[in-house]
Amino acid sequence: MENMFDLMNEDVDVRDSPNAIEYHPTEGKISVKNLVFGYNENRTVLDGISFEVGSGQSVAFVGPSGSGKSTLIRLLFRLFECPEGSVSYDGTDVRNLKLQSLRRQIGIVPQDTVLFNDTIMYNIRFGRPSATDEEIYEAAKAAMIHEKIISLPDGYDTLVGERGLKLSGGEKQRVAIARTILKKPQFIFLDEVQCFIQN
Repeated sequence: MENMFDLMNEDVDVRDSPNAIEYHPTEGKISVKNLVFGYNENRTVLDGISFEVGSGQSVAFVGPSGSGKSTLIRLLFRLFECPEGSVSYDGTDVRNLKLQSLRRQIGIVPQDTVLFNDTIMYNIRFGRPSATDEEIYEAAKAAMIHEKIISLPDGYDTLVGERGLKLSGGEKQRVAIARTILKKPQFIFLDEVQCFIQN
């Protein structure tokens, strides 16, 4: 967790442009056009990627490790600038949107799920601290983890341990999915989520 706080103090390369506007979703459409990206000059990870995703659609990107799936999510979240091509939300290039307003609309379930050394309830509620217990139960049901949680001796008050050590990989990811659902984002990005989930 200390590494995360150190990361928050780092200088950032991606900033709001002077004329950036707030992002208020209208259609909920993502457009990627001729996207090219590499972490260095000698290795292009994404080369000429183009696609559109409309509201309510689910899209899966499949490929071997290192093929750019996680990189694509980072570009959609605007952790990096696109050197070539564009990423747009509802017709507006991400470079013209205020970062915080865009990121509020995105929920990400990463490959390496981060859980706090606290209860399952706390970890799910982190997605939206003002949520009621009932909303948390509904999010857990949607993530298909509610029945498992209530079968535990301490239920939602079960302590997950450091980095979720007391839960299986699949259980941790389902808690992370519940947390993301609770946030109620316009867009949800799942990064290799199937690699830990059983059933």
